[in-house]
Amino acid sequence: MAGRPGPAEVLSLRAVNRALLARQLLLDRPRLAAAGPERTAQVVQVIEHLVGLQAQAPFPPYYGLHSRLDGFLPEDLATLITSRSVVRIALMRGTIHLVSARDCLPLRRLLQPVIERGMRGAFGKQLAGVDPAELAAAGRRLVEAEPMTFAQLGQALAAQWPDHPPAALAQGVRTYVPLVQVPPRAVWGRSGQSMHTSAEHWLGRRRPSGEPAHPSSAPSPAELAQLVTRYLGAFGPATVRDVQAWSGLTGLKAVLERLRPCLVTFRDENGAELFDLPTAPRPGADTPAPVRLTAEFDNLLLSHAERSRVVTPEATRRLYTVNGVIPGAVLVDGFAAGMWRLTRSRDKAAVTIEMFGPVRERDALTAEAERVLAFGAPGAAHQVRFGPLAG
Repeated sequence: MAGRPGPAEVLSLRAVNRALLARQLLLDRPRLAAAGPERTAQVVQVIEHLVGLQAQAPFPPYYGLHSRLDGFLPEDLATLITSRSVVRIALMRGTIHLVSARDCLPLRRLLQPVIERGMRGAFGKQLAGVDPAELAAAGRRLVEAEPMTFAQLGQALAAQWPDHPPAALAQGVRTYVPLVQVPPRAVWGRSGQSMHTSAEHWLGRRRPSGEPAHPSSAPSPAELAQLVTRYLGAFGPATVRDVQAWSGLTGLKAVLERLRPCLVTFRDENGAELFDLPTAPRPGADTPAPVRLTAEFDNLLLSHAERSRVVTPEATRRLYTVNGVIPGAVLVDGFAAGMWRLTRSRDKAAVTIEMFGPVRERDALTAEAERVLAFGAPGAAHQVRFGPLAG
């Protein structure tokens, strides 16, 4: 008769922190190949490993990749955007993410319930009486004829639905049609409005004949299992609540229970059960963690229900502001210990670092800030400052 499994191993907070940093490529930066297809493939592979980068602002993904890749240059991502190898689309938590062309439509279909739930909460009453299939078909025709801003799309749709607010109509299309933002938006060195077309049109993917204009089928258990395992590979070890906080999906406890025979489990210091992939890296708690400057809105800070693995109580109060902007974080010994900002004028650029306590690791912080300046403002006169970000 088989014995009952013993108590799960307890992972200390530092051990969970080091596991997360290792998977986020923030312990050791991979070196990019010198040039050519191998270099391009490496960047796409990292974006896919991270299951995308949060990208509601155009340029944080550049700094997110720079913080994780040795030798990364702005054109490495800009070229992927203009060549349609990566796209920006609403996904996890209903927010814009930068993902590979290969991941775009499969992830969007899995996260469709999240997008729909957000729309119903914000615009459901304003769209009462509008048939989703008709709205999706009309919106798709418009944006596939010519990329549009949401304001332009809403005004065009108002001709057919004059009794409904244009903004709500545009958000309904965003909900039922996978819309991507097209260049020059988010191309380094350029600017542009958020113009949208359908992902299928932009990527040259034809919808099968007879498929509805808006997604309707529920994800399969196998698809959800793959999503969860990808999350663990990038953000684990993690609880059920963590996976749900990252994705915005609910009901994932059953998915993890089905996966349990293929996973390993631990307990954190508070007794919560952590799920993980057996072969994923879990460095020791005493593994050195270099100073890092992470990007604004970095998923490192947004992808767990329990964020103490990287964000201290003091950092929580300072980083998660009322206006919803998540500043770049300063990691010291693996944990958020401050925040930073890059400012530019015509011929000058400065990185300001505001620490939440005494300034330690000054030389390492300065070196990392200089690395950011060389990336974000080459050719400008550089300055590294320590003090409040405001003013």
